[in-house]
Amino acid sequence: MSTEVDFYELLECERDADEGTLKSSYRRLAMRYHPDKNPGCDDSEARFKAISEAYDCLKDPQKRAAYDRYGHAAFKQGGGGGGAQDFSAFSDIFENIFGEFMGGQRGGASGPRRGADLRYDMEITLEEAFHGKSTDITVDVTGVCDVCKGTGATKGTSAKSCTTCHGHGKVRAQQGFFVVERTCPTCHGAGQTISDPCGNCRGEGRVEKTKTRTVNIPPGVDEGTRVRLTGEGEAGMRGAPPGDLYIFLHVARHPLFQREGTTLYARAPISFTTASLGGEITIPGPDGVQHTIKIPAGTQSGRELRQRGAGMPVLQGRGRGDLVIRIEVETPSSLTSRQRELLEEFRSTETGKECPQTSGFFKKMKSAWG
Repeated sequence: MSTEVDFYELLECERDADEGTLKSSYRRLAMRYHPDKNPGCDDSEARFKAISEAYDCLKDPQKRAAYDRYGHAAFKQGGGGGGAQDFSAFSDIFENIFGEFMGGQRGGASGPRRGADLRYDMEITLEEAFHGKSTDITVDVTGVCDVCKGTGATKGTSAKSCTTCHGHGKVRAQQGFFVVERTCPTCHGAGQTISDPCGNCRGEGRVEKTKTRTVNIPPGVDEGTRVRLTGEGEAGMRGAPPGDLYIFLHVARHPLFQREGTTLYARAPISFTTASLGGEITIPGPDGVQHTIKIPAGTQSGRELRQRGAGMPVLQGRGRGDLVIRIEVETPSSLTSRQRELLEEFRSTETGKECPQTSGFFKKMKSAWG
């Protein structure tokens, strides 16, 4: 394939394509013509090298401007790429396509790394989850050094670009057919070296600190809800951006309520007379309000009575869930003589009546025992 083929044609893009379009097209074509997917195909290998060279030029604003003005002639006098540059796409493909999924930084990013994210576990009550709360927490973090202001260098001095990686933080070495990229052994990925490090932080730009931060918990949070405090994680090395602090919420077990989303469930024991004749019971809600539940006459054990809008609030929304009461009819274990007399009288009124659910069962038992 001729090296004079237009770079935009190679990438199947218009000349006014933006950076995202160029990158998307390059990824698609690079994966299609990658030698590993086309073993033994010289044409695919040549095509892969050509589109890699085209993208290497057009992704750089200065090189693209020169190419747009002069075409290939812009690189014929010492500006052309060759050798290991032709194979740079091998590293770019894996870094650009897979790097972000594995938690790495975007390909081409150099310099000190962003600070690490931190996790803080907090337990709250159901009532606090209902109303929300504002509270202070204390965390141990690595913060910016107050002496060097995060630069890592002694006052009056500054860091210099690493001479090994030329400020990229990474070095590349060709091993056979592939180009392997690894962290620079001199600057350890920072892209800079410090000849006179700060005595307080020893060149790190950060020191251990204890911070107190205010956490605002919104109403309606649930088990496992995360609250993020942006920029409150560990400080980045030598002035790099800090990480974030994540507050993981855990709702303590409640003695009365069980929760499923915005619905609250509670068990309510009632007497068999209330179940038979009907009545009312009151349930204290997490909102501090006494909720009155009407018990219909003839209520059976296990029945669920629902009170609309008496459950948990919707997180970052409007309205509330429901309160569901599961009825448990209690049978008295001891009776006064008067209570027994009344029950006996009640039973006498049921003489000759058989429960349809149990009559068949007792007939079978009588037949079995003769």
